Amino acid sequence: ERYRAITSAYYRGAVGALLVYDISKHATFENVERWLKELRDHAEANIVVMLVGNKSDLKHQRAVDTNEAMAFAEQHNLAFIETSALDASGVDVAFQNILTEIYRLMNKKQMQADASKPAAVAAGEKISLGGGGDAPKKKGCC
Repeated sequence: ERYRAITSAYYRGAVGALLVYDISKHATFENVERWLKELRDHAEANIVVMLVGNKSDLKHQRAVDTNEAMAFAEQHNLAFIETSALDASGVDVAFQNILTEIYRLMNKKQMQADASKPAAVAAGEKISLGGGGDAPKKKGCC
């Protein structure tokens, strides 16, 4: 019970998550579904999730086929990339992609929120319905 309370608090407010597995160990890929379920159970419904196959430099030890991971990502509507923390390939792209998607989602959310708000005018604020380019009126002399 204590674990569940901590888990919910851990995911609260998260806008993005990277589900990382080791391409050279199939068991880590098998755990991705459990982690995804936990994310879906505890995080916001619109959290951006990216599946990341790490250790792409270990091509000779590959245990998870790229097509298998891509199919999983597509089935669960996840972004997908393979990276190597050892040689840094794809790492920056993974972060740029997830941050771009989060930014796009937050902008969309903000625009929807702004569109649903009624236009409000502060007390004492003047509203001009003219053409906008009104020339200043000359004051009479004296």
